[in-house]
Amino acid sequence: MALAAIAIVARCSPLSFPKSNFSPLARVLVARSSSSFKPHLRRYKAMASSLSSSGTAAKTERVTAPYGSWKSPITADVVSGASKRLDGISVDGDGRLLWLESRPSESGRSVLVKEPEKPGEEPVDITPKEFAVRTLCQEYGGGAFSISGDTLVFSNYKDQRLYKQSLHLKDSPPLPITPDYGGPSVCYADGVFDGRFGRYVTVREDRREDSLNPTTMVVAVGLGEKDIQVLISGNDFYAFPRMDPKGEKIAWIEWGHPNMPWDKAELWVGYISEVGDIFKRVCVAGHDPKHVESPTEPKWSPKGELFFITDRQNGFWNLYKWIESTNEVLPLYPLNAEFARSLWVFGMNSYEVIQSDKQKILIACSYRQRGRSHLAIIDVLQSSLSLLDIPFTDIQDITSGNNCLYVEGASGVLPTSVAKVTFNDEKSEIIDFRIIWSSSPDSLKYQSYFSLPELIEFPTEVPGQNAYAYFYPPSNHVYQASQEEKPPLLLKSHGGPTSETRGVLNLSIQYWTSRGWAFVDVNYGGSTGYGREFRERLLGRWGIVDVDDCCSCAKFLVESGKADGNRLCITGGSAGGYTTLAALAFRETFKAGASLYGVADLNMLRAETHKFESHYLDKLVGSEKDYYERSPINSVEKFSCPIILFQGLEDKVVPPDQARKIYEALKQKGLPVALVEYEGEQHGFRKAENIKFTLEQQMVFFARLVGHFDVADEITPIKIDNFD
Repeated sequence: MALAAIAIVARCSPLSFPKSNFSPLARVLVARSSSSFKPHLRRYKAMASSLSSSGTAAKTERVTAPYGSWKSPITADVVSGASKRLDGISVDGDGRLLWLESRPSESGRSVLVKEPEKPGEEPVDITPKEFAVRTLCQEYGGGAFSISGDTLVFSNYKDQRLYKQSLHLKDSPPLPITPDYGGPSVCYADGVFDGRFGRYVTVREDRREDSLNPTTMVVAVGLGEKDIQVLISGNDFYAFPRMDPKGEKIAWIEWGHPNMPWDKAELWVGYISEVGDIFKRVCVAGHDPKHVESPTEPKWSPKGELFFITDRQNGFWNLYKWIESTNEVLPLYPLNAEFARSLWVFGMNSYEVIQSDKQKILIACSYRQRGRSHLAIIDVLQSSLSLLDIPFTDIQDITSGNNCLYVEGASGVLPTSVAKVTFNDEKSEIIDFRIIWSSSPDSLKYQSYFSLPELIEFPTEVPGQNAYAYFYPPSNHVYQASQEEKPPLLLKSHGGPTSETRGVLNLSIQYWTSRGWAFVDVNYGGSTGYGREFRERLLGRWGIVDVDDCCSCAKFLVESGKADGNRLCITGGSAGGYTTLAALAFRETFKAGASLYGVADLNMLRAETHKFESHYLDKLVGSEKDYYERSPINSVEKFSCPIILFQGLEDKVVPPDQARKIYEALKQKGLPVALVEYEGEQHGFRKAENIKFTLEQQMVFFARLVGHFDVADEITPIKIDNFD
């Protein structure tokens, strides 16, 4: 359901990181690398510095107006137009980057785009207008395309068939390589090329017999005729099928109900025969009952060594190497940090083997520690880790290029971007850092309005346990409020719930803060990014721990003088929508809420949701009594404040009946309530007009009902039942 008496401990900066955990060699490399692209770093430092100082500059010239009423150029149109999503990156045979971007201006259509041949030229769309690159595998998709040389294979959104396309022959149309089943009933994801047999190895999800419980397997698809060979089957789920360089072995991840892939999974290696099937299998990780682990992201080096990530020893996802001769696994560099993230979507890529010879085996990787990402190089033979200094504080995926890395990342001042990070010949330092793609290239024009995220750690209901959040204070260099007034607060509960919010530039957050709202994004107990122990706080206690932590965070900010306790609002999508509804039903902390495709009835969700999450609640909730008592729809009498709901009518993760049921119940009770339904939207909104409408209606809903101010924007509010 993916689509937080302690003071503020850190302000996110694109250039700060701890050095105490690393060897002298690491510190030397950090020092050397930071001087090699000083013009770029100076630019980002100046940007961050100007943002830090903008909140105090020229206070005497500011207009005094109530919080929430400030006018801002960061409009809902700007937010909806700037919210291009990045759904994968890869490099072709010429060493040029391709990326998959989702465009709200084209109703969320996903298009592959190629890096221009020369700097300054325009990128080129690779995907013909009648196609869209997106897979519905496991509903959340990911891993929708793969490239080998000049050959591209992608999943087409409309029919979910795989197509082969030449990147060099511009007039050559994509050709289907999988059968036509008369509709999008068979999906493919996370594929790789098998050069030995001239085929494409991929995860297949077949919904023809049972749409709620499809069969999943790993298959080989011929790149010529539409022949399909089943390689691996029998378990509930598969991911990361990865071929070794010679095509003689395949590694993959599998797991079964009731586990999610971050609970317990297995890594297997299969040996491939002369006719292309698997004749021998070895379980590399996940089979030993002494280790409850969740291996992920297997990858072969050019020499045929297998690396992967698992959380078997310290509870954090760390890098390991498989010793084939003894079937042992060895940690590369143990660290209480996450080198991977939870497997919600296919195709994640957290590390790359960038050198593998007799002298050195170097792995470029990213990891997260205390709410911040780091880029590093691990020398496998020396067992050392060296930090690389780049302006990103958040890193999602990395891809290896020609003597460079393409890094998908962001920071408090940079929106989601792809940067080309170039090494020297020894790969010991960075000589250039250059943004190739940005989700919002025009966002910097609004930098004087930006609110920088502050990482806060706050006490929870459990003595001695803390949780985390990113706090964004109101920020607008034109306005100020009176000293007596505290700002209204909008608290966001992220989806998942096994997911993580990150402190990066998000114009939808800046939409609120630049109008005078305080905003806080909570990583409650159960979130990823802080190790297995923190993640498992939610087991059996969903609807309790997350709700308590969100309420504790809001109270902490009120007690710290950063928010008005009488104007606390909460919002969230999917699982975050459930936490929103549960907080409003079972607590009295918040005065209004907005649920985006949120869960109201846990039993209904369990009965109707898709296969991937069909047993997810077994571990998160508990007994039948818990299912009933923690469902907000069964406690309508406990709701006491206004709620607005937003729902896509094609949502298969949280079906529309959930929103309708809570809406009708609150309407009958007499509470102010509104329901907005969107045709053609699934789980999460992709169309620009719907993103805009959702943002504006939340703003005006909160302003009318709890804000005690008039919004500066011209927004026509929808009718609120029991209010208008």
